[in-house]
Amino acid sequence: MDRVSKLASQKAVVIFSKSSCGMSHAIKRLFYEQGVGPAIYELDEDKRGKEMEWALMRLGCNPSVPAVFIGGKFVGSANIIMTLHLNGSLKKMLRDAGALWL
Repeated sequence: MDRVSKLASQKAVVIFSKSSCGMSHAIKRLFYEQGVGPAIYELDEDKRGKEMEWALMRLGCNPSVPAVFIGGKFVGSANIIMTLHLNGSLKKMLRDAGALWL
């Protein structure tokens, strides 16, 4: 859990992902299209990935990926992020966290 918290606070937007996950790919693409350069941690490519995956599940992220942190705070997975995007509140969160300037 400490490692997840430490990594999540190192950049305005952090995404824990798996390289083989279609939803993870879609969420990463959404952020890139918004002009955001998130930190991406591919759990299936990290030697401690399984440990981080369990920590994310304990935070309430089920499925464990994609797990999105904005401003060091856990926001949610794909469903939550898409909802925030569609209702317009994602951009405000990104601006408040310093991930967007416009």
